[in-house]
Amino acid sequence: MHETPEEIAALDALMTASHAGGTAHLREIVSGERRMDAAQVVAALTGMKVLTLATVTARGEPRVSAVDGHFLHGRWTFGTDGRSAKARHLARRPAVSVAHVDGERLGVFCHGTAVRLDPQDPTWDETIAHWAQHYGSDPTTWGDDVRMYRVEPTWFVGYRGSPAD
Repeated sequence: MHETPEEIAALDALMTASHAGGTAHLREIVSGERRMDAAQVVAALTGMKVLTLATVTARGEPRVSAVDGHFLHGRWTFGTDGRSAKARHLARRPAVSVAHVDGERLGVFCHGTAVRLDPQDPTWDETIAHWAQHYGSDPTTWGDDVRMYRVEPTWFVGYRGSPAD
């Protein structure tokens, strides 16, 4: 866990607002014991999680792909090669949706803006160190144009299966 109490409180406030502003359908499904709070989300998202990342083409068409996601300080981080379609999409249209779904056990859904990280970003060193510790090497050495991103969430909900699931 990398989150401070303030970051957990901010994520919890976003999750509460997102749930309250959701449709009746969402609130019926993500309710009671199935609705996760920020502390539960943070505990569930330790380590690398495969994310489904949705970007948008120039024609407004959605595109989905998978990326390695690491949850740090209440934000998803991910990387990609600068030659990828998603990197081109993100450079022009940084709005994204990301989801981590583990069968019926867990679902975490987020909409927001992908911010490209660089060495001047205050989170750069910690983000790269975290990734390097996980993979055994600095992710920026994996290619000529590796790009790292952080998702600044505008909407976030977490769902878990019932204890009997």
